[in-house]
Amino acid sequence: MGFICGFSVATGAAARLVSGYDSYGNICGQKNAKLEAIPNSGMDHTHRKYVFFLDPCNLDLINRKIKSVALCVTACPRQELKTLSDVQKFAEINGSALCSYNLKPSEYTTSSKASVLCPKLPVPASAPIPFFHRCAPVNISCYAKFAEALITFVSDNSVLHRLISGVMTSKEIILGLCLLSLVLSMILMVIIRYISRVLVWILTILVILGSLGGTGVLWWLYAKQRKSPKETVIPEQLQIAEDNLRALLIYAISATVFTVLLFLIMLVMRKRVALTIALFHVAGKVFIHLPLLVFQPFWTFFALVLFWAYWIMTLLFLGTAGSAVQNDQGFVEFRVSGPLQYMWWYHVVGLIWISEFILACQQMTVAGAVVTYYFTRDKRNLPFTPILASVNRLIRYHLGTVAKGSFIITLVKIPRMILMYIHSQLKGKENACARCVLKSCICCLWCLEKCLNYLNQNAYTATAINSTNFCTSAKDAFVILVENALRVAAINTVGDFMLFLGKVLIVCSTGLAGIMLLNYQQDYTVWVLPLIIVCLFAFLVAHCFLSIYEMVVDVLFLCFAIDTKYNDGSPGREFYMDKVLMEFVENSRKAMKEAGKGGVADARELKPMLKRR
Repeated sequence: MGFICGFSVATGAAARLVSGYDSYGNICGQKNAKLEAIPNSGMDHTHRKYVFFLDPCNLDLINRKIKSVALCVTACPRQELKTLSDVQKFAEINGSALCSYNLKPSEYTTSSKASVLCPKLPVPASAPIPFFHRCAPVNISCYAKFAEALITFVSDNSVLHRLISGVMTSKEIILGLCLLSLVLSMILMVIIRYISRVLVWILTILVILGSLGGTGVLWWLYAKQRKSPKETVIPEQLQIAEDNLRALLIYAISATVFTVLLFLIMLVMRKRVALTIALFHVAGKVFIHLPLLVFQPFWTFFALVLFWAYWIMTLLFLGTAGSAVQNDQGFVEFRVSGPLQYMWWYHVVGLIWISEFILACQQMTVAGAVVTYYFTRDKRNLPFTPILASVNRLIRYHLGTVAKGSFIITLVKIPRMILMYIHSQLKGKENACARCVLKSCICCLWCLEKCLNYLNQNAYTATAINSTNFCTSAKDAFVILVENALRVAAINTVGDFMLFLGKVLIVCSTGLAGIMLLNYQQDYTVWVLPLIIVCLFAFLVAHCFLSIYEMVVDVLFLCFAIDTKYNDGSPGREFYMDKVLMEFVENSRKAMKEAGKGGVADARELKPMLKRR
């Protein structure tokens, strides 16, 4: 990827991207060399620093570019120019000729070729794009067709306009609700640290109340709006009211189905909920001793944003790299020929691999810090900053392990994305059998990716414990997981489920606040899209924060399994685990004895992981 970036910069793509170039291959803002057989090339544009398009609204939706002659100009027209006289006056006052280089400003109103060589009238007011020296229309209405073409699921443009107006009129509420979801996630992380013993039951009760309350409010709002007299609504707002009523009905039905399913799941898992309390309590202690764990999502997000910015910039460089070639219209385009034209494929693979690599670095960092905490008997002897110590070990010893693990995920993700692209391209054209096969392959690859992700995370934990390579760690982690699959799966599954309930709580709280605010806002239009945006953002924020807690629970689970496999609490083989987990082991042993006497039917779920010798 470094070679790709260096190649695009070395071939002049950086200058062409930042400074821009005209339709004859001249880079704006500098002297240019003459291109063979290309008219108007090799011009001195030292004082012409901006790219101006004669018809900026003529968009090629298929190739995603502007189908217009581009010129280098001294200044962008800040006001609309309605006639050629205005264009001529602008050139005389500002010294910026907006017509072709072959036409002098004095000939703008007299030449018969002015209608072809000059910009399309009226010339929209434009301003230079910061850092990229392109004159872009201030009024973006000419890009409306392009935006509507991208949103293919909207068949009625009036629906699109109402949705967009709903977002624009509710932007302050959307921003406030997004901030609310961030605050709620931080509060939940603090609560997890200090009341982990009762957290499971609190979350269960709050989710029950929240789901019931949200469902009840939705049905109440639906009944209220349905009974409201329609005679008082003006005709222009009647369609908006009907859209909101239909949206409320869909939301109410969906919330009812979700509430019923949630109750059924919690009814089935009610006997297993108590098994997670011990791990949740220890995880709360981990966050107390390692408070920097809370900020891991911020550093990971910051690293991803930096890499994505670099990736997009290099992709733009590639779009302007290559040699000058004259197209059918006689203008210059820059194209890469030979094997190098496929560099962007490797660049896409790099996007997936390095993104997975960054996420894997976070997992290894968290695993190393938690392993250090677990296997330190006297917590007063912990390093001053276990997180930084874990990062140091990662950089010095485990980058290859993380690279290999992320590469395996990439090998599975790429075929799945290719199949998804083929499925989208063949939509409506393939027969039922082909559609079923494609969807089955996509589903299988998705399941394989999730399984490998889980195995990778446990492999990183095994690496942090034993300092072994990736393959050895993955094998050891797999053996441990298989040996304890039936005995401790409840702990891991229910733990993840309770964290999912935490995410649901944040989404429901934010969504309920959004429903109340958007419903009683007087100047709102259609608030379907604003509510969806808020709920998606709330879930994303909650997932980012609670996924760290989920990682801690999973790492503790594997440490607990290894601890009980090789230690039994006897002298010389003392447990490393916390007292709460020791109590869990003792209770499990008692449950086993009762099960042997026929006292407890479900005691097999509490069987300890102690390996008999």
